Amino acid sequence: MNARITLHKDFSIGETDNRLFGSFIEHLGRAVYGGIWEPGHPEADDNGFRNDVANLVKELDVSVVRYPGGNFVSGYNWEDGVGTVTQRPVRLDLAWNTKESNRFGTNEFIQWAKKVNTDVMMAVNLGTRGADEARNLVEYCNFPGGTYWSNLRQSHGFSDPHGIKLWCLGNEMDGPWQICRRTADEYGRVATEAAKVMKWTDPSIELVACGSSFFKMPSFGSWETTVLDHLYDHADYLSLHIYFANKENDTPGFLARSLEMDRFIKTVAGICDLAKAKKNSNKTINLSFDEWNVWYHSNDADTKIEKWTEAPPLLEDVYNMEDALVVGCMLITLLKNADRVKIACLAQLVNVIAPIMTEKGGKAWRQTIFYPFMDVSCFGRGTVLRCPVIADNYVSAEYGDVPYLEAVAVYNKENNSITIFAVNRNLEDGLNLNAEIAGFGNMELAEHRILCNKDLKAHNSALEEKVKPSVLNTSSVRQDGKLESRAGSMLLEINLPPASWNVIRLKKGVTA
Repeated sequence: MNARITLHKDFSIGETDNRLFGSFIEHLGRAVYGGIWEPGHPEADDNGFRNDVANLVKELDVSVVRYPGGNFVSGYNWEDGVGTVTQRPVRLDLAWNTKESNRFGTNEFIQWAKKVNTDVMMAVNLGTRGADEARNLVEYCNFPGGTYWSNLRQSHGFSDPHGIKLWCLGNEMDGPWQICRRTADEYGRVATEAAKVMKWTDPSIELVACGSSFFKMPSFGSWETTVLDHLYDHADYLSLHIYFANKENDTPGFLARSLEMDRFIKTVAGICDLAKAKKNSNKTINLSFDEWNVWYHSNDADTKIEKWTEAPPLLEDVYNMEDALVVGCMLITLLKNADRVKIACLAQLVNVIAPIMTEKGGKAWRQTIFYPFMDVSCFGRGTVLRCPVIADNYVSAEYGDVPYLEAVAVYNKENNSITIFAVNRNLEDGLNLNAEIAGFGNMELAEHRILCNKDLKAHNSALEEKVKPSVLNTSSVRQDGKLESRAGSMLLEINLPPASWNVIRLKKGVTA
């Protein structure tokens, strides 16, 4: 079976924003307590941060992390999580039916973010609270000093401002599961007033407005239109959220779900552009895909969790090989829309539907989905090239014709390299990929990273890593594929194994 792509230096989609490679930590389950923070753990530092987890986060090279929610933020009083730890109140978290000790809060998160070399995307509560609390939090975090809230931060031991530049105006506010759900007009009004005073407090910040929480919500489309009528002049991005599942055990259909994600992105971008035209504005609202992942394995287990416990094991999906392929397709989709999607957050980062899992007092390990994210984060920054695909199709009941090949390529000017990310959706046969590459001069085949396992339900654990990449480099990769110059172009031929995630790297100056 064959597939073909064509790449040319002069034909690109756009540059990747550094924040496209982000993730998410919510006060949910064991994401914080027993995840990134576990005082007394053998790997904990003086602040209680687990070094083993921090090292895996650094391995992923996560660019920005959204915090503290998520559904949690719509009932969160941020003041509960600052100051002397022993004086912080224990609260009921109505979003997840748990107890929140508030031992970990804003300043601890800022310290952790610095430890793992990531930026912060802070969310404000526009459920139970509003503009006043939002502007106070901006003042607490970002104002240098000499005011009540900035002086309070300094009294808590942080003399310099945190300088948080990216802020979410609430979370999923059209969802009936949300604490203090709002109509589009209600949310538009409160978010507009919050946005005004937040930017008056710190004009350098950027704001993300809530899109509809799910594209199959009855409010989808009309919600975005109404919210943008209110917020267009104040917000900088509109959010999108999506999760995929394979409850029917239909793997071919599951692997096609990224087509739905692509359509979702293009629809919301179109709504933003319609709002731009209606307002006769020169400003473009771009997209923040600040929740995306596979999520369904833990649904049944979550119904058995006792209510009102602290940091129970909620949403702890154990990911398998086919999940890694879907996550790979979703990452490719984000890259293919890099002209409009500027921020993206894999939800979430540790334990809760996450690429990293931990044992309390024990090990941390990489789930299957760790590897596609790591590959794209490490090799997917640069200019996304247009990548038309010609390939055989299979038929999906929900999506019609689905190409066996999902692919995109990124050119990194700094190191003069091209990276092709490709998923072979064919479960039985390998795919012979042919790529014509023009405008880059002579390149050499440097590396082919392959993630595959014949058992699509294979998963990793603290005891065994059944799904991990194999890496062919320099001379060995040339036995697997070939790259030759012909008539001013480079022609690549390489085989993609059945049901596989592939990273093919071309560089100048590679020697055998």
